[in-house]
Amino acid sequence: MDTAAAPRVQALADAGVPHLPTQYIQPPDLRADPSHRPPSLSLSVPVVDLSTAATTTDAVRRACADWGAFHVVNHGVPPGLLDAIRGAGLAFFRAPMAEKLRFGCDPARGAATEGYGSRMLANDDSVLDWRDYFDHHTLPDSRRDPARWPDFVPGYRDTVVEYSNNMKALAERLLCIISKSLNLPPSYLQEAVGEAYQNITISYYSPCPQPDLALGLQSHSDFGVITLLIQDDVGGLEVLKDGMWIPVPPLPDAILVILSDQTEIMTNGKYKSVVHRAVVNAEHARLSVATFYDPPKSQKICAAPQLVSKDHPQKYRDVIYGDYVSSWYRKGPEGKRNIDALLMEQ
Repeated sequence: MDTAAAPRVQALADAGVPHLPTQYIQPPDLRADPSHRPPSLSLSVPVVDLSTAATTTDAVRRACADWGAFHVVNHGVPPGLLDAIRGAGLAFFRAPMAEKLRFGCDPARGAATEGYGSRMLANDDSVLDWRDYFDHHTLPDSRRDPARWPDFVPGYRDTVVEYSNNMKALAERLLCIISKSLNLPPSYLQEAVGEAYQNITISYYSPCPQPDLALGLQSHSDFGVITLLIQDDVGGLEVLKDGMWIPVPPLPDAILVILSDQTEIMTNGKYKSVVHRAVVNAEHARLSVATFYDPPKSQKICAAPQLVSKDHPQKYRDVIYGDYVSSWYRKGPEGKRNIDALLMEQ
């Protein structure tokens, strides 16, 4: 591994740097402003109980249309497995740096390669996130190579495989519900996605010396289909709702569903991908686990014909998913500018 590309945020935090290095300082208009809080404390991401079949579809419809994100409870994933994946990630990040670097990303493979890293974008001039991560390639099965995952944390590799399988089942279940909520055939979205590709990214946000100047994860919408996220008990995630940044506090044993750009394209804009970010603090480290559920790079993504009409013309141009991903990594996050580039003139 090129040591110049080694994960650096945790190393900086462990060294006790008193001031934020310049490459992590966000422009003033992008920084989190703690004085700007929603006027109503009751404004919060919806919670959908998947055990109440009679009302689940309507609840998902409202959450997708109004928020683009929602917590699910009674989702069928064992709470002990949620604890296990968080515990495995925390054990990795607390290990000696020499051990972690054995599993570092290979910069020769390009941006966002599998392994331990800090920088996901190809643009070396971009402002950096105050975050280290470990990215696992988990689906299809042919992409799984547990030898590339940590071997010094007991049970780590088995836990990732079990978590991957559970997240796949939940993603398929949710896509079925989302399809039905649009009066599409239950299998529509899953068939439109094709053979799903799944990555699991464990992110670690070290305490930051000047959290008012930095972001753990810059404002963006995810570029795939859906993301399934769990947090630890340290808050930091925020979603953009009606021009306001709304905190998403951790909810015990819940899984946060985040709609991504390809879902917005397939639903012809009826459901929106949600813009979100992560803020940091000076006292506590934070850990989250994001499971990304995406199409193959060769898949053509387009609006469901049933959702296109004279009154609701096609909103986005068709796109090959691999081209969309390449564009995202070249340009970087910045809200939703990648999907906005596909807008058709109405």
